[in-house]
Amino acid sequence: MPLAPIDLYASFIHLEQGGEVRAVPPVFDHEREGWQVMTFHVETDADVHGDHWEIHTAADEVVACLTGGIRLCFRPQQPGDEEEEIKLPAGTAVVVPRGRWHRIALEAPSDIMSVTVPRGSRLEKRTET
Repeated sequence: MPLAPIDLYASFIHLEQGGEVRAVPPVFDHEREGWQVMTFHVETDADVHGDHWEIHTAADEVVACLTGGIRLCFRPQQPGDEEEEIKLPAGTAVVVPRGRWHRIALEAPSDIMSVTVPRGSRLEKRTET
């Protein structure tokens, strides 16, 4: 493979189990094995599917706010519990535990990077309480 810059906003980076790294078109495949690095510029909550909860069952997920500011919201684990929320200013990250429902809400237009294993990931429509 020739050495060349990779546009992180136009590609996903696949970290293959055998040690190979590949830049591929930015398509999220919930059946894909191996780690995936995804970078997005987002302007609105719709850009981060803020009306859905998301879960990754095969691995933890690192969510990093590169610019701007986001809130990472966690669905209550028990009925009657409150949502948990972590604010991520630019230059910070959090590890979302495997199997924990979460969503992103924007504080401002932002650049976000996430790293996880897509296999088994799901979205579920969020209902307002």
